[in-house]
Amino acid sequence: MKRTKAEVVREYGPFPGIDRVGGVTYDGQRVWFAAGSKLQALDPASGKTLRSMDVAAHAGTAFDGQHLFQIAEDRIQKIDPETGRVLATIPAPGGGGDSGLAWAEGALWVGQYRERKIHQIDPETGTILRTIESNRFVTGVTWVEGELWHATWEGEQSELRHLDARTGEVLETLEMPPGILVSGLEFDGRDQFFCGSGTSGKVRAVRRPKRDSASK
Repeated sequence: MKRTKAEVVREYGPFPGIDRVGGVTYDGQRVWFAAGSKLQALDPASGKTLRSMDVAAHAGTAFDGQHLFQIAEDRIQKIDPETGRVLATIPAPGGGGDSGLAWAEGALWVGQYRERKIHQIDPETGTILRTIESNRFVTGVTWVEGELWHATWEGEQSELRHLDARTGEVLETLEMPPGILVSGLEFDGRDQFFCGSGTSGKVRAVRRPKRDSASK
């Protein structure tokens, strides 16, 4: 297993009136992050908040190319990003103990925090299609060019971990600096991760390790 130190390349926030950041996602232009009673949109270039939607946003956030998905306690909401309207809901597999959320391969991937699991679920019904076991608390989930990554937060230490999506084996870890914790995780499609930061009320950008031609 490869272990490296994570490089934080930028911090956003803290933001007025927001004391906690949960899930994060990226729609190609805006970073969306969960802030309890609101879903916020952030311009990653300027660092300015662009929009705020009054929708329950307690944990993981995902984007499927058209809609936002947001964990709100024991359910997952499908949201129109232009109007903020909740179009549909499905039960969350953990019934309230869910954390990370990602979209990949036509399905939602949901982290269960204390159960240390990641579920692939049907986005229409919430049916669990498969489950991957982790050996750490799961606080964020994302896919990186076919690689499954998740964030951990145990005690005062966080990591970003690349798992074998079939076996759950840890292939690579990025160790966050002491005291910098991760509550949500999203890949930007290029060279960095966006990370929620829990009670610090910030969003951070972390550099993705470079891949040489042999590892692609």
